[in-house]
Amino acid sequence: MPADRRETILILGGTAEAAAIARRLVAAGADVVTSLAGRTSNPAPLPGRIRIGGFGGAEGLARYIAENGITRVIDATHPFANRISQNARLACAAAGIPLERPERPAWEKQPGDDWIEVESLDEAAAALPAGARVFLALGRQHLAVFESRPDCHFVVRMVDPPEKPLGFAGYDLILGKPSVNPEEEADLFRAHRVTHLVCRNSGGEAGYGKILAARSMGLPVVMVRRAT
Repeated sequence: MPADRRETILILGGTAEAAAIARRLVAAGADVVTSLAGRTSNPAPLPGRIRIGGFGGAEGLARYIAENGITRVIDATHPFANRISQNARLACAAAGIPLERPERPAWEKQPGDDWIEVESLDEAAAALPAGARVFLALGRQHLAVFESRPDCHFVVRMVDPPEKPLGFAGYDLILGKPSVNPEEEADLFRAHRVTHLVCRNSGGEAGYGKILAARSMGLPVVMVRRAT
């Protein structure tokens, strides 16, 4: 690349790491586009340009790369966003440009943690005992599998209100983002008489408050492992 030409970098975002990378690259003078899936109606402000919505698979992403002069892609999506990561690998290989995938370390079980580790959301739903009051720390697109457990009461936190009632027999809905403060998360668990936490091992600091809260309260955590 000529020395006088700015890089045009596409960040596949939606995470705290993606926002930090965008800030750093824009400050360094790069032309940055951050792509968001659009699941949150009012995303936090980001430096550089923002695009919202899907690309139409690997072919659509490759076309976007070519049409917009993208010189590098950084896949900073959620660790469980396997489909977009696979599309990014295929698209960048087709376009012949570099792809970076910053790896967010997974959480590791610590003394005092009571984890029930499972391989899938289906296994997570099956692991819950009858009568449990379950805090689901999952995106709204991952809730349907738990509708098969009418013998449990669910506490669901979302950033945006759902367009229609959820399909649970019994549930409490909380609007807001996770707190990094474990005491605030513990207060929330106590207020809703939570007995179990279900989450995916996404790693990172932003969501670790709930893990610390569960540890301090002795709550079982049904933890979905990452795919290997």
